[in-house]
Amino acid sequence: MSEYSGIRGTRVKYLASDPTLNTSTEGQVWYNSTSGTLKSLVQIKAWSSAGAMSTGRRYIGSAGTQNAGLGFGGYTDTPPGFSNLTEEYSGYTWSNGGNLPAVNNELAGAGTQTAGLAFGGNTSPTPGVNNATNEYDGSAWTAGGNLNTARRSLAGCGTQTAGLAFGGKTPPATLLNSTEKYDGSVWTTSGNLTTARSFLGGAGTQTAGIGFGGYTTTPSALTEEFNGSTWSPGGNLNTARQIVQGAGIQTNALAFSGYTATAVGSTEQYDGTSWISVTSMNTARYGSAGFGSATAAVCGTGNTGPSNTTATEEYNSNINSIAVAAWASGGAIPVAKQRMGAVGTQTDTLVYGGNTATGPVATSQTYNGASWTSAPSLNTGRQGLGKAGTTSAALGFGGATTSPVSTSYTNVTEEYNGSAWTSGGNLNVTRLNSNMGFGTQTAGVAAGGFNATSPQSAVEHYDGSVWTTATALPSAYYSQGQTGTQTAGLVAGGSPYTSNTFEYNGSAWTAGGSLVLGVENMSAFGTQDAAVVCSGDAGASPLNYTEFTQLYDGTGWRTSANVATGTVTHGGTGTSDLGLKISGETESTGTTSVEEWSGETQTVTASTLTTS
Repeated sequence: MSEYSGIRGTRVKYLASDPTLNTSTEGQVWYNSTSGTLKSLVQIKAWSSAGAMSTGRRYIGSAGTQNAGLGFGGYTDTPPGFSNLTEEYSGYTWSNGGNLPAVNNELAGAGTQTAGLAFGGNTSPTPGVNNATNEYDGSAWTAGGNLNTARRSLAGCGTQTAGLAFGGKTPPATLLNSTEKYDGSVWTTSGNLTTARSFLGGAGTQTAGIGFGGYTTTPSALTEEFNGSTWSPGGNLNTARQIVQGAGIQTNALAFSGYTATAVGSTEQYDGTSWISVTSMNTARYGSAGFGSATAAVCGTGNTGPSNTTATEEYNSNINSIAVAAWASGGAIPVAKQRMGAVGTQTDTLVYGGNTATGPVATSQTYNGASWTSAPSLNTGRQGLGKAGTTSAALGFGGATTSPVSTSYTNVTEEYNGSAWTSGGNLNVTRLNSNMGFGTQTAGVAAGGFNATSPQSAVEHYDGSVWTTATALPSAYYSQGQTGTQTAGLVAGGSPYTSNTFEYNGSAWTAGGSLVLGVENMSAFGTQDAAVVCSGDAGASPLNYTEFTQLYDGTGWRTSANVATGTVTHGGTGTSDLGLKISGETESTGTTSVEEWSGETQTVTASTLTTS
């Protein structure tokens, strides 16, 4: 049997802690004597799903970085087809930006999200080509200097004040090799491409650009490099393709998506000399938005063959990695319950009240990240109570004292100090607040809820002794997901089934991004700009008791890893990094299951693979 020392010529290092990891240590193997594990460093290059675009399009222009991108123009599957829409990418989600002055597709882009450039393209079937240039300031487009040669299906790169346009075609099928440089106001002609072509990809800068792929009489594998005045041949792509996207610089570029005889998803990386195949996208497509760098790129929308897609994917290739979001089994709660209060962290949780198979209960339990322990009971047993605070300073308010809830609502408030529950000030509006409420014991919020026969919009603030009326919700809802603080709160979804989100600043409510899937009876945890909503009832089979997890970044929602068991009226608490989903009701019965959430924001020094 071969040994590592025989293969590598060195012995495995025996270390008390992991070494400082960077690209130079890729492939190294060491034994961590503290953890008792054999480790090796691996660099991961992969595409992962991200927030979908609002409108699927092909032949779209694009610009920007992975955390601040632009997609503009394009062609939709449904009338009117030609589009002037602009969408901005935050690194998580897309949101609408200022529209182009005119509909346009097969156009090129350059620059950044706050200093973008759109040029050339196809404005309508007749005349079918244009020379317009437009500049974007982060909110609106304004006219810039016209191209000297009107064209469509061209490529571009560079910045708003140092842009590069090359290739393309004019109707009906004249291929172009002409190149133009933009100084922020005027385009000037420069050295021609060696080979005229359309639908090619571009990356780099005005003085160090790269053009690859495209269409001559067939899809092309050609690559050319620009030095600011002339083009010269580079290494060929491994997969000849047209309608291809690119990102990066001349000596470290990425080519992805495109069309051969079908849509393709293969990805290649260029080192200034040759292309190597690295990975494939999850969704093959062409005519997409592509931007970013060779280590952090984005591909959004495009056409999959039968139709346009709204799917977005991010490409990452670096030593520092982001933990993949996931749910894992936690320690089961002793008794299945629902409609309870839950506060705390993943490893320090307090659950109180709720409804069991025998009716509302006053019992409380604590969780240490592995197992549950009995805690002091509430003075008033109830279900559907509101919650706020921490494990040593909790707040429970409202709810119902019977099951079914009927009209047995209470306005009672209780405070917990870590060892006992005592009476606090009563709510002004008696209501059922299942899984609702946010803030702290001395700065709590009761928002919405259900009273007798109707949903409520009433909002109250708690100061540690008294509830006072505050600004009402814009709409009356109950069974929402709520999280945050009294001055930075978040309310999402609820019944009647809605995808609405509202943000609270302590005095006023404003609309936030809509949920991807409208749900009720779910739990929410985290902060106003980093929240998690999980599971719940989506209201239409087969999405009742959905397994969806939805993440909020302060602007928009996107889906993430599904929970293992879809439930309603479960407890939820924690942060967007580390949270809990506790018990609840499945479609058939109650459950004692607990699931632990590990979010996407945890970074590690490097990506390591434990081999033993």
